[in-house]
Amino acid sequence: MHDARHRLAEEPERAKALDARFEAAKQRLADAKARLSENQNARRGIEKDVAVHQGRLSKFREQAMAVKTNQEYHAVQKEIGFAQGEIKTLEDKILELMVEADELNAAAKRAEKALADEQKAVEADRKALQNETTELNVSLERMGREREALAKALDPAALATFDLVAKKRNGVAVAEARDAICTICHVRMRPQVFNNVRRNDSIIQCDSCQRILYFAAAVAQPAR
Repeated sequence: MHDARHRLAEEPERAKALDARFEAAKQRLADAKARLSENQNARRGIEKDVAVHQGRLSKFREQAMAVKTNQEYHAVQKEIGFAQGEIKTLEDKILELMVEADELNAAAKRAEKALADEQKAVEADRKALQNETTELNVSLERMGREREALAKALDPAALATFDLVAKKRNGVAVAEARDAICTICHVRMRPQVFNNVRRNDSIIQCDSCQRILYFAAAVAQPAR
């Protein structure tokens, strides 16, 4: 019963862990989409800058057709060259962002698939957890009824001793005595104590761990 209760007590945390797994997958997808959105926004911003420089370039080319002196011509050509350089730099950046966008888009698709897979896995684990909870509750009810029936046949003092030891020893109130040793705490007992335990007709507690000792006779192996 102790193990079943302990398992049930853990189940809220296990349920939270399942929720955390799903939320983490959702966050990874959101992060991937955010990076892709930032890339697209940056690209649109640069495309606007390119349009501005292209407008200036067209203006300078119109001015070049109307200049009257070499000095004016060289000045306009300088502006044209600068605008062309800016446009090339920005277009190179756009190409970089386009390559990056392909990678980010692929990453977003992977994150989306991972989220779908994780959702299925979490749903399956949550269903298994719910089934386990139901089974544990059924087991606890059954063990409770069995314990109640057994308690009626036991000496009240013996039952009180059992409950006290179980409470102190994480639900394990009994221990097998084998070769004059407590098999749980591994402390050796006195020969007379072991002889008394072997009879299995009274409550004898381990001097070390206080668990109730019992002796299991060896089962004879069939002759071959």
